[in-house]
Amino acid sequence: MQKAKERKIIHIDMDAFYASVEQRDHPELRGIPVGVGRDVCRGVLTTASYEARRFGVHSAMPVVKAKKLCPELVLVSPDFDKYKAVSQQVHAIFHDYTDVVEPLSLDEAFLDVTENKPGIALAVDIAREIRQRIHDELHLTASAGVSYNKFLAKVASDFRKPNGLTVIHPDRAFDFISNLPITDFWGVGHKTAYTMHHMGIFIGQDLRRYSLLRLTQVFGKMGAVYHQFARGIDLRPVVATSIRKSVGCERTFMEDTNRAGRLLDELRLLVLELSGRLARKGFKGRTLTLKVKFHNFIQITRSITKAYDLCTEAELLPLAERLLEEVDYAEHPVRLLGLTVSNRHEEEENPARRWVELELPFKEEEGMEERKDGPSAP
Repeated sequence: MQKAKERKIIHIDMDAFYASVEQRDHPELRGIPVGVGRDVCRGVLTTASYEARRFGVHSAMPVVKAKKLCPELVLVSPDFDKYKAVSQQVHAIFHDYTDVVEPLSLDEAFLDVTENKPGIALAVDIAREIRQRIHDELHLTASAGVSYNKFLAKVASDFRKPNGLTVIHPDRAFDFISNLPITDFWGVGHKTAYTMHHMGIFIGQDLRRYSLLRLTQVFGKMGAVYHQFARGIDLRPVVATSIRKSVGCERTFMEDTNRAGRLLDELRLLVLELSGRLARKGFKGRTLTLKVKFHNFIQITRSITKAYDLCTEAELLPLAERLLEEVDYAEHPVRLLGLTVSNRHEEEENPARRWVELELPFKEEEGMEERKDGPSAP
């Protein structure tokens, strides 16, 4: 267990952010199920209001399925410029308390308030004040988690959504983790949970019984992370610097296809779009990743890394075609293709100046049912 000179970490998560902004700006949408997404073939929801979530509707759900679950669902086309502007207002509030702010997305961030501008002693008081200001100034609600590391702060913020505040004190963390469902652990997705359940791991206490060796044998590097999380350990700092790690684009087809000619045509269009984005953003990387989502929503990736920068169409296209050749789509029609360039060479040249986050599926938990109970805040 980490000891307590411990940092004071807050995780703020805006409640159903895009949908809440729309409900705020359009009173006729308040109190009814709202989904933010385009009402087109293959459309997918970016988020759903809590009224819609009661029907089982959630983010990343196909619009067609959402309408079946909730026939009364009102769809609103996303306005990302507006959401970015509101997000900047939220972050301006954060920076009144600390500049050690690590955004995860437009609607959530970590704050390290161990040293804070107003000199407030208790992190819970800062979290309470921030939530109140978001409500009073922006007419939105946010949930907050407070603890001594990022893992526990993130878990805590999910506990009493929406509009909740949960504190996990160091003295209570061990018992809290013991009873925490493994599906609530940060970084445990559906596949990992399935494997863990077959191992007899259902709550943190079960996970703690497994050795570091065994967990790394089964889960690779993430096994060491789970081993630490089970003991309340997470040494990752809150990183205030914002450095672009990748540039990518993707395309969802109107109809699934396994025709080689069609896929190559789509791939070339993606390369053209990606090279344009790279040029506009002045980004160069050495790793190209192809994402393929099949008709059954199973998703795979293939990557290739070169010793030189990738940014032009001439550099990207032959590599993208080579990656596609590695994919067996003959009997598995493709729904979506995506391309991403990452691994910018500046990161390799200055390893001491950067912090590499573990890649955890932060948003996967949005599809889980809202927790109705939990330990009271200390």
